[in-house]
Amino acid sequence: MFLCLAVNSNYSIILKGMINLKNFVFNELGVNSFVLYDPTGECIIVDPGCNTRQQQQDLLNFIDENSLKPVLIINTHGHFDHVLGNGWLKSVYNCPLLMHRDDLNMIEHIDKYAGMFGYAVEKAPIPDQYLADGQSIHFGESELKVIHVPGHSPGSVCLYSEKDLLLICGDVIFNGSIGRTDLPGGNHRLLLQGIQNKLMILPPETIVWPGHGPKTTIRHEHDTNPFLN
Repeated sequence: MFLCLAVNSNYSIILKGMINLKNFVFNELGVNSFVLYDPTGECIIVDPGCNTRQQQQDLLNFIDENSLKPVLIINTHGHFDHVLGNGWLKSVYNCPLLMHRDDLNMIEHIDKYAGMFGYAVEKAPIPDQYLADGQSIHFGESELKVIHVPGHSPGSVCLYSEKDLLLICGDVIFNGSIGRTDLPGGNHRLLLQGIQNKLMILPPETIVWPGHGPKTTIRHEHDTNPFLN
């Protein structure tokens, strides 16, 4: 679920294509949470890990200051550290929550899974819609393709923009590492197979934003990641 410690800073990047990206680092486990938006002002929020009032306010302030309109909340997977802000966000913006159906069990029993790590969490909302491999997600004038890569969790997905050469990959792959597979539903063989067959075929210059830690590129991971070589 997480291989990196918390990072005590937030940072953002403006991409060359249509999609702009703002990255927040939320909660004690250092989850990378993202706001993706384009010139229309519509945005999606990916993996809202905010679990304090200050983190929630930081997210609200960015959305308000940039006059953005949230239209979707998306979880790359169902591990508790990536979904802590789901209920709060839905109460504020009342927009649909999407994730892969294969991680529904984690959401339904989030208290049990969080308890394995010594965390007590509130009940999480059930997704409004379910993501499928190859599906297209639209917001504003932008499009993301869903890539299902099980192994870290059964329902782990990545979000890919071909136009912007952007990949949001959750905990599937990290800068120099891969997602852990020793948690319930993990499968090391499936994870490596999915990374090699679905992610390493993307353009080498694709920027990869993982669920924890610094960004990387497909080329860098192809050439240097010890788990893939």
